Amino acid sequence: MRRPMFQYFGFGSNMSMLSLRAKGVEPLASRRAVLSGWRLRFNVQHFFRHEGGVGNIEPTGNPDDRVLGVLHECPDEALAQLDAAEAYGHGYDRIEVEVTPPGDTGGSGRKVPALTYVGMPGFIDNSRLPSRRYLNIVLEGARQAGLDDEYIEALARHPVHRMHDYPTFTPPLGHFPTFDKETLADRPLYTALYGAVFDMSEARPLHDFLRGFFGGRDMTLYHLRRLDSSNGDETMDDIRKGRLDQAQEQYLNAYLNEYAREYHYVGRYNYDKD
Repeated sequence: MRRPMFQYFGFGSNMSMLSLRAKGVEPLASRRAVLSGWRLRFNVQHFFRHEGGVGNIEPTGNPDDRVLGVLHECPDEALAQLDAAEAYGHGYDRIEVEVTPPGDTGGSGRKVPALTYVGMPGFIDNSRLPSRRYLNIVLEGARQAGLDDEYIEALARHPVHRMHDYPTFTPPLGHFPTFDKETLADRPLYTALYGAVFDMSEARPLHDFLRGFFGGRDMTLYHLRRLDSSNGDETMDDIRKGRLDQAQEQYLNAYLNEYAREYHYVGRYNYDKD
């Protein structure tokens, strides 16, 4: 009996197998595909300002315009993971498009229906540029998929968001409680990152989705596995024992500063029970 599955067209970071796996999605098969009459943009604003903009597609009505990507055949249970990772209903909408996989001789013309995600109006900001981290992941996925050299070269030339240097994050002075995995789970509006705990209850409306996604959890490993140098095998033991390199430390420090900007510091996090 054939396993229930759906077709998903990834055009941004989800062209990368490592990126998909970090989101809990393991495709059954993957192949190149083309979406005609659309163009690639990076105008969906990231939840955190230092990350710039992330991938989006827009219809142009011009059949000569095209978005190259990867058509993933995914088990039905992967849809929930994709919806969560793409902030479905909040930052992205899920739609169906028709894409064309290459035939044995370079193009069969046979269109295949596939699900994909497009930015919702409230998250569109045409002034945004992709971060160097995000664009590197897109490029790596495009190269792994064997997309056209000209398309990859155009991606590589795309301007990127300039991220300023962050000071080393320092918790505020005072006496604060210590949380662990169990006590943090009891506080659904608290989240932790690299030893610091933050209260999300007064975050700006843009972060409504993250309250449910981050709340009650430590997000350190989540962020580490989205770094462009990640190979997907980072562990909680690496965090507990301080086995992080300079790039990882800088990446987490940037997020600590952004968490402190968006949320309120309320305590420390102990990794002994993780």
